[in-house]
Amino acid sequence: MDEELAASAQVTSLAELVGGWRAEVPGLLLHDPGGPAETLVRSGELLVFQDELPRAVDRLGRWIDHVEHLADLRAARLRLRPAERDRCVAIAADHDGCAPHHVHVGCPIMIGTSRPLPPGAEPAAPPRHERWDVTAAVLDTGLDPHPWFAGRPWFTEREPSPEVLDGRTGRDRQAGHGTFVAGVLLQHAPGVVIRHHRVLSSLGLTDDLTVAAGLRRARREAADHGERLDVVLLTAGCHTADDRCPPVLRDAISAFPDAVVVAAAGNGGTSRPFWPAALPEVLAVGADAPFANRGPWVDAVAPGVDVVSSHVRFDAGTREYGCARWSGTSFAAPRVAARVAHLVRRGLDARQARAEAAAEFGISPARSS
Repeated sequence: MDEELAASAQVTSLAELVGGWRAEVPGLLLHDPGGPAETLVRSGELLVFQDELPRAVDRLGRWIDHVEHLADLRAARLRLRPAERDRCVAIAADHDGCAPHHVHVGCPIMIGTSRPLPPGAEPAAPPRHERWDVTAAVLDTGLDPHPWFAGRPWFTEREPSPEVLDGRTGRDRQAGHGTFVAGVLLQHAPGVVIRHHRVLSSLGLTDDLTVAAGLRRARREAADHGERLDVVLLTAGCHTADDRCPPVLRDAISAFPDAVVVAAAGNGGTSRPFWPAALPEVLAVGADAPFANRGPWVDAVAPGVDVVSSHVRFDAGTREYGCARWSGTSFAAPRVAARVAHLVRRGLDARQARAEAAAEFGISPARSS
């Protein structure tokens, strides 16, 4: 293992990262730092489905400051009074039907950033002549008009994606992540149609509601355009205090019975379930590396170390397009998603494509049933 790869295996703790994020993303609460129930949430926020709302308000009324109705998601966000905000995880645990609002972390963020390749070392661009009747929704950071994408019929971004949005001068840790992920997918499935949906900030953060809304938007826009979503790719996730999937996230994933949902298993080097990857209906992709999450809920393992793909470099307000090396399960997941796209193109349905792709990348038969 070379020196840079050895460094990539050293996982940065969530507590170390949160300290830096709080200056730019107020309201982050790290519950049980370093403990078995460690989870990152939005301080003072609880989520509840609309049919549970009257009961929740009746039980928690003395602690609630405001109720925000989220009709599109059939849910509501309860904002607690200031004195109770740091108790949101404990309050949710004591009241069925309520859940904390979890913050999701982009998968490579705990093991480092990309390393641009020098000019002349880039791989050839994926071929442009293929176009398959296979569509993949990619939920990530923005997608830049990199030469690998610009000019393809499915690429509709008119302006570069606003990757640096979080108040800093210079490049955020996850800026260009979506461009890199889409490049991995395209290298291995050059004819796939990519529909990109921004849910992840350039700091590498998102949350339950943002991901759920992104999934709903992907489904709605596909229906509006008469498209069928064959693959849904997610590269961020979260742990929860009770190791159960956030209900809003589980509900949003369940709306894709005819697509293969592929998700990165995360880079914490732990066996704790990482959501949404650990859902039984999701194809959870890890990597053959010390940083990758592991356990019986991980369905497949694909290359995730020193992956090469399309990259955007930010320098003095300008963008330079090229390629880079990056490590993480975020970049293993699109490799498996690309295989799913090939199988769908061959005529397999979602269940068959999921099972065959999972078997090829090394899961047990029981999880593909």
